[in-house]
Amino acid sequence: MFENKKILILGMARSGVAAARILLQRGNDVTINDLKENHDQKIIKELEDNGCNIILGSHPDDLLDKSFDYLIKNPGISDNHKYVKLARKLEIPVINEVELAYHLLPKDITLIGITGTNGKTTTTTITYQILKEEYGDRVHLTGNIGYPLCDLIGKLKKDDIVVMEVSVQQSINIEKFHPHIALITNYSPAHIDFLGSYDNYKKMKAKMFYNQEKDDIAILNLNNSDVINEMKNIKSNKRYFSSTQKADCYLKDNVIYYGDEKIINTDIIKIPGIHNIENIMGAITIAKILNVSNKSIYNVINNFFGVEHRLEYVDTVCCARFYNDTEATNIKCTQIALSSFDKPTIIILGGLERGQDFNDLKNYMKNVKAIIGIGECRERVRDFGEKLKIDTYIYEHLKDGFNKIKEIVKENDIVLLSPASASWDQYKECEVRGAEFKELVREFKNEINEK
Repeated sequence: MFENKKILILGMARSGVAAARILLQRGNDVTINDLKENHDQKIIKELEDNGCNIILGSHPDDLLDKSFDYLIKNPGISDNHKYVKLARKLEIPVINEVELAYHLLPKDITLIGITGTNGKTTTTTITYQILKEEYGDRVHLTGNIGYPLCDLIGKLKKDDIVVMEVSVQQSINIEKFHPHIALITNYSPAHIDFLGSYDNYKKMKAKMFYNQEKDDIAILNLNNSDVINEMKNIKSNKRYFSSTQKADCYLKDNVIYYGDEKIINTDIIKIPGIHNIENIMGAITIAKILNVSNKSIYNVINNFFGVEHRLEYVDTVCCARFYNDTEATNIKCTQIALSSFDKPTIIILGGLERGQDFNDLKNYMKNVKAIIGIGECRERVRDFGEKLKIDTYIYEHLKDGFNKIKEIVKENDIVLLSPASASWDQYKECEVRGAEFKELVREFKNEINEK
């Protein structure tokens, strides 16, 4: 399979490049097409030297025809793209890098797939670190967390463990892909603009669970009714975690149990919020299925301070704590962030105008003493704040809003960048927004120290 075929790769991001490398090694006739013209010249030369045909800057109407055996699509490209529609008309299989890699993986490894609307990166990271603590170099990290699965082909050995974060975009174009152990943190409405409806979003997220076989394991959040309902007909063995009721992994009196075994006290957890306790319970469930010692679990959780840009503790300045949650690009993520604190909070909201309804934050604003509105939708942020009679200040740019924060922040405050908005109105990606916030915090601390 995937030898001596003619293959079009749509999109030259990391996954597309990784797919091209593997396919070229296996003697395939590979073409990469990307609308963007500017790409790493070293990578272009490497691929071209190995026989890849690269077409940048346009999507020629005559590029795709029935002579192609596969179209491999970047996850971020819509299924409504003209090449995808034409491929289906020509009965050319449309898959992605994940599906390609899955067919090339050795059979004697353990594949773990972690997904969910919120918390999947945190859960994936904790799971990886716990397994790494126990099993060392046998454990590999991949997927939506930034490392294409194709990059592991040829590197895996017998009994290795692969921990993979799986996004909904990656799920769309899988056919057979399924992990031996699959976990979903939760469901809430997201990516509706990309997938058309919440029902379709849930269906796409569930594909790897529906592909599982009877000997596989599915780990489900018992507190999330949408998860339980969507997964009711899967064939795999179900395990559950819950922060409110007894399950395979559960919380009782500030202790996390697996079965009847005490695993850890929650007072060692450094990342705030009940959602992070649930993320940790999911990771613990995977760890115990794989016979990890409680010592390894404790060592990791006791020293885990969060994933960058996801409710990340930045620093304490003037006895106020600053948190970077720039990855909160939807309302649900910001609801979770606001629920994590019980101290006076200054929140930064806003960014790309997508019609997001800030009124859905109303029931989570009881500790908010001030709002800083930024970006395209800042006027709507001001309207929201004024309705709640919360002091609200709006600025086009984050830096200007941060100057206001320096004026109003008090001892014991929480300063929270959790915008409930995408960043593309001003930034290439939300991580750039988070990096700017962290730099502003550092500058503020330096100013205080110099006084």
